[in-house]
Amino acid sequence: MMILALSLATYLAFNLLVFLIYWWDKEAARKGEWRVAESTLLWLAFLGGSAGAVVAQRMLRHKTRKEPFRSILLFIVIVQLVLGASLIIMPTWPKAALHALETMAQKPKP
Repeated sequence: MMILALSLATYLAFNLLVFLIYWWDKEAARKGEWRVAESTLLWLAFLGGSAGAVVAQRMLRHKTRKEPFRSILLFIVIVQLVLGASLIIMPTWPKAALHALETMAQKPKP
């Protein structure tokens, strides 16, 4: 139970950090200052901050019309939702897939 609570706290903290980075980038855009690279914003979403990125995008109206940024962020969210749902529905699939790959690697080729 402690691991679950720690994981959730880490997830929420990281998404709050991502939200704050999007806010900082929005403020920099308004002031004409140094900006965070779009690739960095997308990497932060990909690494687990997609919820913070989407909330910031909606609340701050930041990067809502910018393509391909918007489409890439949507793709990241969909991939993460599919992976998360598959882990809930079939929690042992990663272990089974790894076992299948190990078995394939050990079989001698004719």
